[in-house]
Amino acid sequence: MSYRSSRHTRHVEECAYASGHHVRRAPAPATRRDYTLNHAGRQFRLGPVTFWLSVSALVVMALWSAATATYFAFRDDVLTRLIARQADMQYAYEDRIGELRAQIDRLTSRQLLDQEQVEQRIEQLARRQKALEARTTALSGLPEDVVTGSIRSHPRPLQRKDAGAGAGAGANPKPSPINDTVILAPPPERHATLESRVMTPRSRTASGQKSTSVMAVLDRLEESLDRVEAQQSAALLAIEDGYEAKARRMRSVLADLGVNLGKVAGASAPGGVGGPFVPPSMKPDAGAFERQMRRVQIARANVERLSRVLQTVPVRKPLAGEIDTTSGFGIRLDPFLRAPAMHTGLDFRGAIGEPVRATAAGTVSSAGWNGGYGRMVEIDHSNGFSTRYGHLSEILVREGQSIKPGQVIGRVGSTGRSTGPHLHYETRVEGEAVDPQKFLRAGLRLGEKL
Repeated sequence: MSYRSSRHTRHVEECAYASGHHVRRAPAPATRRDYTLNHAGRQFRLGPVTFWLSVSALVVMALWSAATATYFAFRDDVLTRLIARQADMQYAYEDRIGELRAQIDRLTSRQLLDQEQVEQRIEQLARRQKALEARTTALSGLPEDVVTGSIRSHPRPLQRKDAGAGAGAGANPKPSPINDTVILAPPPERHATLESRVMTPRSRTASGQKSTSVMAVLDRLEESLDRVEAQQSAALLAIEDGYEAKARRMRSVLADLGVNLGKVAGASAPGGVGGPFVPPSMKPDAGAFERQMRRVQIARANVERLSRVLQTVPVRKPLAGEIDTTSGFGIRLDPFLRAPAMHTGLDFRGAIGEPVRATAAGTVSSAGWNGGYGRMVEIDHSNGFSTRYGHLSEILVREGQSIKPGQVIGRVGSTGRSTGPHLHYETRVEGEAVDPQKFLRAGLRLGEKL
């Protein structure tokens, strides 16, 4: 295939002119660039527009073929990269989901742990409160006369907010050292969905604040229990000090009076008939309060033993109110003979009919007329002590009768060898008259009242 154009004709003419030949140029036709295609001896003439359109179509087809070939050649790589990218996105999403689940599990475990710690602490505080209530009950059983201040308190018990709603208004409240209430939140649901389990920063902050507030309430309750325990220990220490001070005072008085506690019958427990001797003991794991309580019990037992001894020692006044002594113990002028004589007792001024009281417990050994004593009552207090009450106008007891301290045994009179209404009072030790003032002063030291 070949093609010719007007340019070829012009070239032939130029060559002829150069060789000296004169070529007659034909008149030039109108300028037109045609393209001739020769194929198998056949010619095809194409205009420039048609030619370039054909060339453009061939170029476009070639580019399309190249692009199509490239696409099919690299299509597998593109799909592989797309699939890998999708897999990476899926793995990243699954990793994120796993991280969120792990975070939620940690938060849930922390909440459960906090809840368990709160419940354990509440149980611990409840046990401690129960122990304090038992201690309060034990303290309330002790007499208050040896305690400085009150040791009884009736605060409300530790309870949940909804507890006791149906209790009657007139029911007696149970003693408790704390009055705060605790509100516990239920544990989180373990099988909740992912959306419901994801905690936002605000919800985590609220949960932390709630846990902090509950722990703050428990801290206040524990501080309250600490204060109550300190008050109980201080009260128990005051009781122990009171018992010990009273026991020291009693021992001092009895020692001044010459009383031997080892030989005093009243030192034994009343009504005791025997049994094996079991010394007091304490458990090895006993706390400070139990040990202190045991010391108080021992001190109280000592005071009770000394008090039983003093019940039989004439240290009380035979007349109520202020006593006006008209004659003391010892040598004096006899009111009838006006000569020195031994006065074996004390004379107390009194009105006719004024009650006369026993100065100690004992048994009436004599009740009736006794010479110069007139109507007289004598009481045997055992342990070598006895007392006499003379010049009575009336006797209100009989011989052999048991007498309690402060019991009225007669009335003031002026019978027998007497110049006027008064009470003649004697204190005797092993049958010998001794000065009653010594015993009366001992009673003042003890603070005994009729």
